[in-house]
Amino acid sequence: MSYSLTGKLVVAISSRALFDFEEENRLFESSDDSAYMKLQLDRLGNAARKGVAFPLVKKLLAFNEEGEQRVEVVILSRNDPVSGLRVFRSAEHHGLHLERGVFTRGRAPYHYLRSLHANLFLSANEDDVRATIDAGFPAARVYPESSKTAESHPHEIRIAFDGDAVLFSDEAEQVFQSKGLLAFVDHESKNAAIPLPPGPFKPLLEALHRLQRTTSEQGMRIRTALVTARSAPAHERAIRTLMAWGIDVDEAMFLGGLAKSEFLREFEPDFFFDDQTGHCQSAASVAPTGHVVSGVSNRQKPEDPKN
Repeated sequence: MSYSLTGKLVVAISSRALFDFEEENRLFESSDDSAYMKLQLDRLGNAARKGVAFPLVKKLLAFNEEGEQRVEVVILSRNDPVSGLRVFRSAEHHGLHLERGVFTRGRAPYHYLRSLHANLFLSANEDDVRATIDAGFPAARVYPESSKTAESHPHEIRIAFDGDAVLFSDEAEQVFQSKGLLAFVDHESKNAAIPLPPGPFKPLLEALHRLQRTTSEQGMRIRTALVTARSAPAHERAIRTLMAWGIDVDEAMFLGGLAKSEFLREFEPDFFFDDQTGHCQSAASVAPTGHVVSGVSNRQKPEDPKN
């Protein structure tokens, strides 16, 4: 009988998100992949340093117990198969039990997410993240330089999400950007009883919710937070949307323009997801951060035909 990933929380992750390959990547970008491959092969016996998503992956794998595989982490990388050897050896060196990987040698890897039943893809490549979200999968561009200090809760995973364009669609954000704050508040107040359409990260929140219900008080736990610039009265639609989905979050912060980074410092997330680059850059100083390349704030501007 073949192995199945159905029903598991599946995280696909690039090698640069899991390990610190920034030096190697600079060589790749400045030359060609043959020099990069040679460097990786020369360093095969040297384990790569932990990357920004390493603590999250380590905690996720801790949900697996003898005879109960709840979480699967798969390497999904533009690396070549030879460089993939160093990825797996580095994982083994650091005590990560990873069995599966897909290495595409430069080809966009998101095509394999459907076969993997992936609930999340983490990558340092913005183009890959954008293509993944367009294909209908939760994805975020990690900030390799993000703080890696959020490891003070060894038996609890803490995930923080922005609302609009992340958990929810960017419907309300479009109103805000086109008509301003007063129109946004009026729109959300009038539609408070109508659930927002889902955003790209609803499937991940659902998967975390399912995983949370399968764990015991003695094992690993999950704590989630909604961290949004919404404030009253626009908060109501966000809460009612989560209620309509049948999903609980443990904390909700309606900040009305206050800096998110200060609240994230207190929450100490293992990862924070936001669609606004400004919020991401600020948050990266206090927590591992992923940019969700989604919604009106991340639409690519058409090229000037004169250029």
